[in-house]
Amino acid sequence: MKKILALILAALMLTCMLAGCAPATDDGQISPNGDAAESDADYIMNNGKMIIGMTLFAPMNYYDNATNELIGFETEFAKAVCEKIGVEAEFIEINWDSKEIELNAKNIDCIWNGMTITEERKANMEISDPYMKNRQVMVVKKENLEKYTEGVIGAAVVAEAGSAGEELATGDEFFKDAAFTPVDSMAKALMDVAAGTSDIAIVDYVTSIGSIGAGTDFEDLVAVEEREFSPEEYGIAFRKGSDMATIVNNTIDELIADGTLEAIAAKYKLENLLVKD
Repeated sequence: MKKILALILAALMLTCMLAGCAPATDDGQISPNGDAAESDADYIMNNGKMIIGMTLFAPMNYYDNATNELIGFETEFAKAVCEKIGVEAEFIEINWDSKEIELNAKNIDCIWNGMTITEERKANMEISDPYMKNRQVMVVKKENLEKYTEGVIGAAVVAEAGSAGEELATGDEFFKDAAFTPVDSMAKALMDVAAGTSDIAIVDYVTSIGSIGAGTDFEDLVAVEEREFSPEEYGIAFRKGSDMATIVNNTIDELIADGTLEAIAAKYKLENLLVKD
């Protein structure tokens, strides 16, 4: 009798597997592993906060020298979105090269820090609609501007590890005869050039706007404007399949419509780089 029951149970299980009897997710979809998938938005809302992974670089996320308060375009932008959604924005400084690991481990809920959208990142993470245009630029000492406009043979080049700058330095033919070294942040790349330990820093264009030239800590550094590289766009990254990306997209549309996002961007001289379509 026990053998008969075991055979019946096995047959029922096989039938269920063939028929696709896996539990559905909250939105009626079947999760790949057969388990009910938790809504990422519900997870974040239930925590009452969105933990935002970022690195420090002006004008996106940086500390005010006078007040030691975290400020910047991305800082204010994220706070405005979180306020509309009804959660607190909590910022955590991360190693940019480990950003996806931190995201998938749920140490952070999103990467919101001038992240360039790439096909590889779109395949591995859920990324918001683009909100800002960008490109990579070379930053050098003023005295070397003309020298490195036409070529970089033998130059010591630095860029943040895991960044679009590193991809450019290691993948673009223009840099094939240069010596590249990754560093842990764009700020460190600029410091190396200012100190003379490196010749060229490859950084985001928006970083050059807020970090070099008159009135900054790097007054002797300039961007090589004559040498243009491929245009890029920034996006906010969530865990793959996250429903929070759609919520954030809709909230950003509201901030664009009421002028809030442009006002924040204008404070940091970035209004002309916003993607508004």
